[in-house]
Amino acid sequence: MAPKTPIEKVAFPRVVESDIDKKMMPEALYAALDLGTNSCRMLIAQPKGAQFHVIDSFAKSVQLGSGLEKTGRLSRDSINRTIQALQVCKQKLDKYDVKFARLVATEACRRAKNSKEFISKVFQQTGLKLNIIDTEEEARLAVISCAPLVSRKSEQLLVVDIGGGSTELVWIDLTSVPSGERPKSIMRLHAGFNLADSPFAAAKVVDWISVPLGVATLRDQFNDVEDDAARFALMSWYFEEKLTDFAPYKDNKIETSFQIIGTSGTVTTVASSHLGLRRYDRTKVDGLRMTTEQIDKVIRSYLEMGPEGRKKDPRIGRDRQALIMSGSAILQAMLRSWPTDKLTVADRGLREGLLYAQMSANGVLEDTIP
Repeated sequence: MAPKTPIEKVAFPRVVESDIDKKMMPEALYAALDLGTNSCRMLIAQPKGAQFHVIDSFAKSVQLGSGLEKTGRLSRDSINRTIQALQVCKQKLDKYDVKFARLVATEACRRAKNSKEFISKVFQQTGLKLNIIDTEEEARLAVISCAPLVSRKSEQLLVVDIGGGSTELVWIDLTSVPSGERPKSIMRLHAGFNLADSPFAAAKVVDWISVPLGVATLRDQFNDVEDDAARFALMSWYFEEKLTDFAPYKDNKIETSFQIIGTSGTVTTVASSHLGLRRYDRTKVDGLRMTTEQIDKVIRSYLEMGPEGRKKDPRIGRDRQALIMSGSAILQAMLRSWPTDKLTVADRGLREGLLYAQMSANGVLEDTIP
């Protein structure tokens, strides 16, 4: 079961909104852009000590993968919406004269037949060079972004990143790592999932999987099911079936030192609903530990509201009401497959992982791991 003790403070990068330090040169600025199946999100940050401060951010629902399930292609409308968002990102990058940036695309571009044409069009119209990353790098970046939330008492760790077009799960064995080194050992995974030659006590990746179903693609699979509750149940069981090749699923004996960390808009929305927040507050959500009972209660409330009630709920919103149910179906499948008493909520992911990897490679973070 997940440890009941509070999360210990560790000196790792954390997201802090702040004004740019005028004493630092523009070369010290880093950017990370994550173009997913549903959203385009970017952070511009400044390294400071052993952490980084976010000086600007951008997030927009572009629905790049809309219609992809049926056609196998990115639609003209989706491409146009996305390019408009990327033009805003380009303006921000130019405004701050960012020198170091990684701009990545994930599942929608991995799957689309016309992704090369899309990448070329983005460059022609915005000057931005997008890189389509593979599933392992996506999983690795999500994992290292969550390192500060790893309890030093955790021996078995499952990190779940629910995206728009895919869901990554990484199971990590920390039993050979001294308790004080466990969060740091997760950070070292930025170098790769196989660290057999590492001079440090290494976190062992037992298994990882990228399921080509996220909140948008799973929703699209069951759009023809009219009954809200029936659609939710079908989505959850369908997703669970996709986990049968995940090695830990075959021997899911849970020890007392097991921890699940969930990172996604779904998990943070569920946490916000649980806390009753009228306006989202990252400081209250990131690192929150929710019990299975609390999560189930929130999901049941979503079902009781129905589609119209969810649209009116300020914690969910009109745009997210359909996505929250497919995301909740995935979350429920997780907790059904690996019963645990608590889940750690992470408001962090690919962008934070991209920032850490760049800053670590350039040696600009204090007390970072080689």
